Amino acid sequence: MVADDVGEKYGDTVALDGVSLAVESGEVFALIGPNGAGKTTLTRCLTGTRTPDSGRVELLGEPPSKAAKERLGLLPQDFDPPDRLTARELVAYYAGLYDDARDPGDLLRTVGMDPDKSTWYGDMSGGEQRRTCVAASLANDPDVLFVDEPTTGIDPAGRRALWDVFEALADGGTTVFLTTHYMAEAERLADRVGLLADGELVATGSPEALVAAYGGEQYVVVETLADPAALDGLGYDVTREGDALHVLGVEPADIGDVAAALDERGIDFDALSWTEPDLEDVYLRLADDPTLVEADEEEVVA
Repeated sequence: MVADDVGEKYGDTVALDGVSLAVESGEVFALIGPNGAGKTTLTRCLTGTRTPDSGRVELLGEPPSKAAKERLGLLPQDFDPPDRLTARELVAYYAGLYDDARDPGDLLRTVGMDPDKSTWYGDMSGGEQRRTCVAASLANDPDVLFVDEPTTGIDPAGRRALWDVFEALADGGTTVFLTTHYMAEAERLADRVGLLADGELVATGSPEALVAAYGGEQYVVVETLADPAALDGLGYDVTREGDALHVLGVEPADIGDVAAALDERGIDFDALSWTEPDLEDVYLRLADDPTLVEADEEEVVA
């Protein structure tokens, strides 16, 4: 799929401002960004449920409106099926829309649901509802799957079970485009991640490449009320973050040196731990200050 210089407005509000990206066949692409950044709008433009004001969109080699619907799966964030259907009835309904659909019972078991349970959709927990909706989105065994916040409301164990489902789909050649607020989800699933902020695609790349480029330094967290100046001369920059000091740029092999320096200087501390940057650090830094990315360096190569 391709988005080329896509722009979209809601009245005077700019939802998308010249967004360009390309997702390869069989790739898992995760779109992250703050609420209101334009993630859902971009997804709607890519799926053809909304026509952008400007730019070009291509899906399966066609404009989205002409793409073969039987090859597509879509789970929007605000999907709201009828309340008085069981999980099997709901998935069977969507499976009935296709000539060669997957078995509803098998789909429900795949997402961790009991296909014989008689509970109506409206009486299910939020996590059960979301699992059922994921199963429905897979009824036609799509070549391209769009999922908007797929694991919202699902407990950690259920979330990891669905991650296994998406990984299996990708291993089978399905292209998966997902939006998420869970950075661990993007790190686990995505071949590439795109960060959208204020309608602009700030940076794209593999999770590892983005962390290396924009995650910042690894550091030691020292839970202490001591002043950062107490560690002057140690050879590292030290900042205060809440009730802890962050000693920046410390390699794992040098953690003992930091602990020894604290003891030598009589600094009381409750705990000491080493932290390396992750995708959440990238998200927080770039969403707060997109100018950290040079204008000609949007794509970060792994």
